[in-house]
Amino acid sequence: MRMIAPHDRPREKLERLGPTALGDNELLALVIGHGSRATPSLDLANAILSEAGGAQGLTRRSTDELRRISGVGRTRASQVLAAVELGRRTLMRDAGPRARFASPRDVATFLLPQFGSRPVEQFGIVLLDTKHHLLRATVLSIGTLDASLVHPREVFREAAAGGAAAIVLFHNHPSGDPAPSRDDELLTRRLVRAGELMGIDVIDHLILADARYFSFKETARL
Repeated sequence: MRMIAPHDRPREKLERLGPTALGDNELLALVIGHGSRATPSLDLANAILSEAGGAQGLTRRSTDELRRISGVGRTRASQVLAAVELGRRTLMRDAGPRARFASPRDVATFLLPQFGSRPVEQFGIVLLDTKHHLLRATVLSIGTLDASLVHPREVFREAAAGGAAAIVLFHNHPSGDPAPSRDDELLTRRLVRAGELMGIDVIDHLILADARYFSFKETARL
């Protein structure tokens, strides 16, 4: 920080111009606080972002992964992940039990902050009543990096137990690409058919990836 003009240091810059004027590295430097004599906080922030592939990549990093970076110990790694999680929570939609989802985008807005950047694949369902008011959302399967195991029995047992008239399927792609795979398409068709037999409508399947999503309904694949 000694080489940066005082008014351009992250803390002073934030006070003068507000947080939106700061780059990702400057914001992260403020989260980290003090660096070391060998590695100033801004240099350490640059190293963390480089290893993570940018700020978005921090959502997929664990404490152990961050601690492999020179200069990042347990405390700093915890600070970074706490800040990431706090940011995630500020984006979560406060959807009460009577919130109504009128479109795939409404559902995606609700789900993305919670599940869009998870490091492993998770499959779940959003339970809705007859007027598409939210009952609850629940994760049914946590898989490996690129696959999760889902059986119609578990899906519709949960839906029936929750009194759902309709459900939205969802899962995340840790790769960051929400495009559906062949397996995703086959699973969707399988669960739609099972829903018809059970009398519970499968109204959409959303694939979540970072801040993007794919909707089978929007693309007329459902």
